[in-house]
Amino acid sequence: MPLNTNPTIRQRRLARRLRELRTTAGMTHADASVVLDSDKSKVGRIENAQSGVRLPDLRALMDLYGVTDPDERAEIEKLSRESKQKGWWSRYANAVDGAYAAYAAVESDASELYNVETNLVPGLLQTPEYTRAVIGLQVPDATSEHVETQVTVRGERRQVLTKEHPLQLWVIVSESVLYHRVGTRAVMKAQLEALLADSRRSNVQLQVLPREDPMNACLFGPFVVMGFPAASETDIAYSESPTSTLYYEEPAEVEVYTTLFRRLNMAAANVRASRALITDAAKQMG
Repeated sequence: MPLNTNPTIRQRRLARRLRELRTTAGMTHADASVVLDSDKSKVGRIENAQSGVRLPDLRALMDLYGVTDPDERAEIEKLSRESKQKGWWSRYANAVDGAYAAYAAVESDASELYNVETNLVPGLLQTPEYTRAVIGLQVPDATSEHVETQVTVRGERRQVLTKEHPLQLWVIVSESVLYHRVGTRAVMKAQLEALLADSRRSNVQLQVLPREDPMNACLFGPFVVMGFPAASETDIAYSESPTSTLYYEEPAEVEVYTTLFRRLNMAAANVRASRALITDAAKQMG
């Protein structure tokens, strides 16, 4: 197979899964290369997501690694198929940043998502009007077509909250998010009211970190931790800055973000108190 110089996150998830299976089974690259009738470098390329893996080879590797559970084998084959597939986001390939499309792909696969936001309402919970205002501030020279495409993409992303097996979403926002006026007062008021409505969804837990809480000192920026349906698949953490996006896939790195989320979860107001804070902010928007 040709060398993949720009692997997607899905492809990296499959590669990481195969590497974990091999090491758990106590196998080496040489052991795996025997069943694939190839050299060791091929196994290395597969595990580094530099090349794909054909279904017969995938099944041979699972046999070697002792993966006998039918459900687990089906999950791994499904991940392999999906790593090659394009989703709804591919329709916007020429209109959205590649990193954003990659994030949408992983988000659509996730079963659980833990999101901390320090400045803006989380994308999954934004109203169209709020999104338009955000883009207008971030990209002042954006065309109306670009703005509307971004709004449409946000709407497509939001469907993970209402699909048959909806995403379980845990959100913590800094209280300052409620007062960073984005757009008109009417836009902010409607956004805050929408937050209240979303907070009542059975698959959404929304908490506000009060402005006076010392844990605000730990908010270096927004981040996300995503979990996936397969119990054996490890979580992924994601953070971004104005110039880069970073995915953390090693368990020790992800645990740093998971631990911080737990601390913020304990410090933030509970769901009932958080709704009261949002209600107060909405009243101030008149």
